Amino acid sequence: MKIHVVAALAAIFAAWQMDLSSTEWAILLISIAGVITAELFNTAIESVVDRVSPEMHPLAKAAKDAAAGAVLVQAMASLGIGYILFFNKLIKWWG
Repeated sequence: MKIHVVAALAAIFAAWQMDLSSTEWAILLISIAGVITAELFNTAIESVVDRVSPEMHPLAKAAKDAAAGAVLVQAMASLGIGYILFFNKLIKWWG
């Protein structure tokens, strides 16, 4: 979660510096919210699994892996969105 929050703050700072449009801001904020939401669900699922299955079990592992995978998918999608939003602006900004 800490890494996602730092990345979100960096993206917000970059968006502010690059003067994103209202639509681009909306897309960025939805993307950030999606990653944070996925991370919160992952934490909730892991906590529940640990509570109901404190011993190692293949189904508990599968549930935790799936939840973590969902965070990874959302984070990768957000990286793609960041690329679309920032790449051309960064090229122009750097000269």
